[in-house]
Amino acid sequence: QVQLVESGGGLVQAGGSLRLSCAASGLGFSALGVAWFRQAPAKEREFVAAIPWSGAYTDYTDSVKGRFTISRDNAKNTVYLLMNSLKPEDTAVYYCAAARDFTRARTGDQYKYDYWGQGTQVTVSS
Repeated sequence: QVQLVESGGGLVQAGGSLRLSCAASGLGFSALGVAWFRQAPAKEREFVAAIPWSGAYTDYTDSVKGRFTISRDNAKNTVYLLMNSLKPEDTAVYYCAAARDFTRARTGDQYKYDYWGQGTQVTVSS
């Protein structure tokens, strides 16, 4: 079993930066693909970014390309999301999720992810 804990959220002004962390415990995390999702009030949860166990490539939703960077350190069992040039529309609860079958999960379908954290709030003020 894998447990995920997000941290690093907070309140930031538009144009600012935050770095989210997703720390994992349990065996096998380094073999899992990991993604970040977010959910704004009254909106559906949406895919933000993903990275396979190898870190060989990354995927992003169009609205964050060029601003957000996902990375991972398997030695520390941690995945990061560096968020630059933040906008008020980035305000949401951010969740990390891990998938045993990343080939299927890479499409961003949240139902293909097996493990979820509790989320961390990111608020961007204008």
